[in-house]
Amino acid sequence: MKRVLLLATTTGYQTRMFEAAAARLGVEIVYATDRCEHLDDPWRDGAIAVRFHEEGHSVEAVLKALVARPVHGMIAVGDRPAVLGARVAYEMGIPAHPPEAAILARDKRLMRDRLRSAGMPVPKYFTVPVTAEADGVLARVSWPSVIKPTVLSGSRGVIRADDPAGFVSAFERVRRLLDSPDVRELRDPAADLIHIESYVPGAEYAVEAVMTHGAFQPLAIFDKPDPLEGPFFEESIYVTPSRASSVAQQGIIDAVEAAARALGFFHGPVHAECRVNAEGVFVLEVAARPIGGLCAKVLRFVNSAGERCGLEELLLRHALGESPGDWTREADASAVMMIPIPKGGIYRRVDGVAEARAVPGVEDVRITAKTDQRLVPLPEGASYLGFIFARASTPEAAEAAVRSAQVKLRFTIDPLLGLTVK
Repeated sequence: MKRVLLLATTTGYQTRMFEAAAARLGVEIVYATDRCEHLDDPWRDGAIAVRFHEEGHSVEAVLKALVARPVHGMIAVGDRPAVLGARVAYEMGIPAHPPEAAILARDKRLMRDRLRSAGMPVPKYFTVPVTAEADGVLARVSWPSVIKPTVLSGSRGVIRADDPAGFVSAFERVRRLLDSPDVRELRDPAADLIHIESYVPGAEYAVEAVMTHGAFQPLAIFDKPDPLEGPFFEESIYVTPSRASSVAQQGIIDAVEAAARALGFFHGPVHAECRVNAEGVFVLEVAARPIGGLCAKVLRFVNSAGERCGLEELLLRHALGESPGDWTREADASAVMMIPIPKGGIYRRVDGVAEARAVPGVEDVRITAKTDQRLVPLPEGASYLGFIFARASTPEAAEAAVRSAQVKLRFTIDPLLGLTVK
């Protein structure tokens, strides 16, 4: 039986989707996750215990465990797993993105440095220690500005400021986030830095792609129809195929490919975020991993033989040496809504799920929030209430379906007693 090494965090939605895809293919997944190494397989998945902040030790642990369970390919889900996965793949001689590329991709400052050196448009930017005084860096700031951690994903900690007072407030807010227990326990040195850059206006898009021994193949362009203008940048709806002109779409693909090559990507998934305005295509993020969470459910592919698969299956096939060149995205339009958290508090229940699922075009409504879970909205939060998926004949109809379904959902969120909830 073929085996694929999957590096991920224990809290990710996506691992079970890979597990289902592997079962369909008759492939075994060998997990390497940041599970507790002192407990006897608490997740019942046989995972190799790793620590993303102890890369050297973790690489040795994975290589040792794989002696008895040799693998034929590697996939990483998440930015930190992508770095560790790249190092493991390098040591094993498995095709993957080089470790340096994965490191550059997960650090906003390093990525901007490399893209600027490659002659690509980037916003004006600089990075300061988290201990810096906000008033002391104001002279270097252009308006509007965006303050963000150099690491973290999903728009967490990303805040726009339009004036000095707003900047000081945003800077302190990001500082508190980086000093919070859940961020400090990551033991990430890059969490001691704050990235400041000029705001880039324009329509925002996401690109899903894959590289095969240096050859770049786009899989989908997603429109983000909601205006992402701040002060926070909570992503909500992805729609594909894109409604941008063919010229604009080609410009987006060309820019993402150029960015991936500038970072040194070679073999594996690519997920990118960019903004387009009169000055060109600004590639904001390029990740050495696939799209996160359950969003991959929105993508389906078909080959010349009429076989169909989802993104996870396509990536497993690719990790095992199959070329993705014969696979294209299905013709139907699709959309996913990441249901935003409207306010902080304690999640109690949701009503209207059946009505939301009954909206024409809606394929599924997945509520991922758990009863009695504490909800924290962006920019401090790192999760959503759930996901709505729709499929239709046009992008407009797919987008309308997820919006109509959201209106049907009624969430009960109780305030935190004795605390101010934003």
